[in-house]
Amino acid sequence: MPDNYMEDSSGVYTENKTGNGDYTIISLIDNYSAIGEIVRASSVVQNTSAQIQYPSPLFPLQPNSPSPIPSPIKYRTVEGITYRNHTIGVVIPAYNEELLIGETISSVPAFVSKIYVVDDCSKDKTWALIMEHAGEDPRIVPIHHEKNKGVGASIITGYKKVIEDGIDIAAVMAGDNQMDPSFLPNLLNPIVDGKCDYTMGNRLINPEYRKGMSKWRFFGNSILTLLTKIASGCWQMIDPQNGYTAVSRRALERIDLENVYPRYGYCNDLLVKLNVWGFRVINVPHPARYGQEKSGIKYSTYIFRVSRLLLKDFLWRLKMKYIMLSFHPLIFYYALGSILTIIGIIGGIYALYVKFIIGAPMFVQATLSLLVFSIGAQLCLFAMLFDMEQEKNMSGWY
Repeated sequence: MPDNYMEDSSGVYTENKTGNGDYTIISLIDNYSAIGEIVRASSVVQNTSAQIQYPSPLFPLQPNSPSPIPSPIKYRTVEGITYRNHTIGVVIPAYNEELLIGETISSVPAFVSKIYVVDDCSKDKTWALIMEHAGEDPRIVPIHHEKNKGVGASIITGYKKVIEDGIDIAAVMAGDNQMDPSFLPNLLNPIVDGKCDYTMGNRLINPEYRKGMSKWRFFGNSILTLLTKIASGCWQMIDPQNGYTAVSRRALERIDLENVYPRYGYCNDLLVKLNVWGFRVINVPHPARYGQEKSGIKYSTYIFRVSRLLLKDFLWRLKMKYIMLSFHPLIFYYALGSILTIIGIIGGIYALYVKFIIGAPMFVQATLSLLVFSIGAQLCLFAMLFDMEQEKNMSGWY
């Protein structure tokens, strides 16, 4: 377990908690053999869970529990649950989702081994509802952030627990019940089959699938899709803002999770890192599902903020992938093409200044500017073409 997290006596993982007085089910069984014999006799094989509960009169909880509500009965899963011989963990980030968090948790399929519900310091009853469900479902691992960190940080917290628990595949389902659990196997199958290490939902490929999505939201998604393609090198990817994803544990172990963007935009940032380390990405079409939830994204500011992030990611990807880890001449195409394109644009602006401010002919300035701009743009397009070929031939871990 990470140093800054520990499990208290109610089965909750919180930050910056100290103390070593926690009870564990193994110590209880060791100290009370009679109870141990009952537990072993009642254990069930083949994807079932023996449920051992406490507190009890013999094993009271510690008096200073961090939970804001009475702690639920804690269960320990004795026999694992798998999907096609792979353990599955679902990470559910939640912030002020008291209206839909219960419905989201209850909808998680039975083949999921662990449910990591991360409350990002909600101001409503979200945490209380998470704790209530944790007392009913032994798969739930409730985690509470002491400070609000953002949806990306919440997902990363869940990913770290996935790695720690040795879960094979981690999926993400938002706490607003926007992601249909019936499509979860579609995200898992390509990873289980060894075709890729990361799958993501795609709502934009079909007009029927994006029904209910506003035109403004579709326009914003389309712009960010184009920018993310260029920045990440994942040219076959569509709908990068879709948070309905699944990822293999080996990809999570390779990526520097500490440096993933903590707020909206984490999915774009993660794609860049996946591409640098050679992990394949597959789109999984599914219809959008909108109901009572309210989107926390304001596209009027979000597009510009994520655009700055993508520019930074693009430069980092070129440095890491085509200079540090290997070498490809497309780096020169991108560099020279960008310089000439910028010079061409500046020259065009100067030509307009000569024409309309000074009043002199602009034929020479305009022609030279157009020529320089065309050469620069062509070099950039060649670089993109080489980048696309690299994605198709990408070997990575395979």
